[in-house]
Amino acid sequence: MIGNLQPFNELINKMKTSPKKIIFTGSTDERILEAASRLLASNFLKPILVGDEEEILGKAEKEGFNIRGAEIIDFNKFDKLDEMLDSFLEIRKGKGLTRDDARRLLAENDNYFGLMLVEMGYADALLGSQKYSMAETMVPAFKVFKTKPGHKIATSCSVLVRPYATGGDEVIVMGDCTVHITPNPEELAEIGTNMAEFGVKFGIEPHVAFLSYSTLGSGKGEDVDKMREAAAIAKKNAPEYAIDGEIQFDAAVSPVVARIKCKGSDVAGRANTFVFPDLNAGNIGYKVANRLGNFSTYGPVILGLSKPANFMTRGANADQTYVLAIITAAQSEWL
Repeated sequence: MIGNLQPFNELINKMKTSPKKIIFTGSTDERILEAASRLLASNFLKPILVGDEEEILGKAEKEGFNIRGAEIIDFNKFDKLDEMLDSFLEIRKGKGLTRDDARRLLAENDNYFGLMLVEMGYADALLGSQKYSMAETMVPAFKVFKTKPGHKIATSCSVLVRPYATGGDEVIVMGDCTVHITPNPEELAEIGTNMAEFGVKFGIEPHVAFLSYSTLGSGKGEDVDKMREAAAIAKKNAPEYAIDGEIQFDAAVSPVVARIKCKGSDVAGRANTFVFPDLNAGNIGYKVANRLGNFSTYGPVILGLSKPANFMTRGANADQTYVLAIITAAQSEWL
């Protein structure tokens, strides 16, 4: 059963007035099939499954998922392949690709095929399946969609949700937990502002903390300097958001600690958007929150692309697939 959807109801309600279409790749995966079945019963998001129709329908019947009425697009039967190849070669112009190379890429990795379906207007967004690695989904997305105007890089975040004991839900955003291994200060600043922008669209008032082992000069070192510089760049580039750093995690989230370590900060003690210094820390951090903090996690959500494309991690379940499909489709409203 799908769990708590309260934090996503506003996204769902907005899409009801303008229903979206989303491409799923790896469509024989039972988590994709379950999510597609649920979406087919809704009135706000239409799934389009990529792959062999007989294979997909057979797997759905075997697993007990009703996907009657689902649109299925098979590369081998696609009647506008020549038009797609022309478009793909234009996008990749100057990269030395032949027409045969393009056909092979589209045939061998259905993420390329699915991304081009979005590019050609068959759908609004793409969600890659768990059968692919991050590189097998995101590298094609970066090549086909590229970054949107005003963005130098594409970044990622994870959305974490936990119910308050008194009612309602705590929603936080963490990044970059997936894409950039050792981001420099400029990249970290863009990670932070991308997440703040996403948070606003998601209904969060962002308070962005650039995390470190130091709080506003209490520690020394290159890593501290990097986060301090990143926070300064982010403040300059996006003065409309509450941003602070470098800051330790306890000072970022605890009002008591904040009063001791950084009294007067707009962020300390109430941060809800967390920028990690590198991929190592970010990936560990959001998984600690998930496993020990009882947060449900959704993502990664890729930010900064000209069109929405996300992918499911190997450990994701059908609930996470369903929710990430909602987030992914909603991103098409914001671009």
